[in-house]
This record gives sequence, C-alpha cells and structure tokens, in this order.
Amino acid sequence: MQITIRHAEPTDAPALRDLYAMPNAQAGTLQLPYPTLGLWQQRLESSDVVALVAEVEGQLVGQIALHVEPNPRRKHVAGIGMGVRDDWAGKGVGSALMAAALDLADNWLNLHRIELTVYPDNEAAQALYRKFGFVEEGRARDFAFRQGRYVDAIYMARIRP
Repeated sequence: MQITIRHAEPTDAPALRDLYAMPNAQAGTLQLPYPTLGLWQQRLESSDVVALVAEVEGQLVGQIALHVEPNPRRKHVAGIGMGVRDDWAGKGVGSALMAAALDLADNWLNLHRIELTVYPDNEAAQALYRKFGFVEEGRARDFAFRQGRYVDAIYMARIRP
C-alpha cells in the first residue's frame, strides 16, 4: 500500500466533506454533522491554511492542515487539525500526514511551534502526537459540546528541535 501526500486542491472538497461526516472523524474533531460542500470549498481557498491530503490508489483517505497564526508576534506558530477516514484509521495515514506537515513546518515555513487540541478519549491520536514530539501543556475543561455533553480537551504542542 502506497500512501501519497500532496497539497489539497479545490476538487478535494467532496471527499473532505465525506471524510469529516464519518462518525469517528467527526467525534474526534470540532466538525458539525452534515457538513456542506460549500464549507469545504471555502476552507480550501483560505490563504492562512496549508492543507495536505493523503491518497491511496486515488482515494482521499486523510487530511491535515497547518493554520498559520496571522498575528505578527505569532507568525512562528501554527495550529494543526487533521482527520483520517474511519476505515483507514490505524493504517499509517496519520503518521504519513504528520511527517509531511512537520517537514513543511520545520524546513519550508519556518514555524517554530505547532499547537493542537485533542480529546482525552482519543488515545490513538495522543499516541501519534507524542510519537512526533508533542507534549501535553494543559487541559481545558468543558472545551467543546459533543454528542449531547461537554468534553474536555488536552492542549499539546511541539517546539521545533
């Protein structure tokens, strides 16, 4: 199985909408149910985001985005958001996406700090982030509303080595 990483394109909007409509991908992110195609088209046009996708045999199986901070005093910082199709979780897609995003961040975008939030019950994602040098920096209580209740989030970050 060959995982190909490339920049996201406007034609990826339908596949991204479908990816983030999947139950596990949706539960692990801040995405709302029933995402629209227009929302994903708009996101792909943002100039403050560097978005990559993972493909296997022409099928989009994952996405990662670096959201570069617009404030001049935080230009060295980006937040990460990512998702993997439910049926591709645990098959190396997240690792391939994270490696590519961090290569861009470190060697091309001059980003020093990468930040993210992750839900405490998403142990697989936490393990992935730790594997790439992210450390826990804190916890936000009642961070988001998910499936009828408030859930915490863990703040994690990685400083460029």
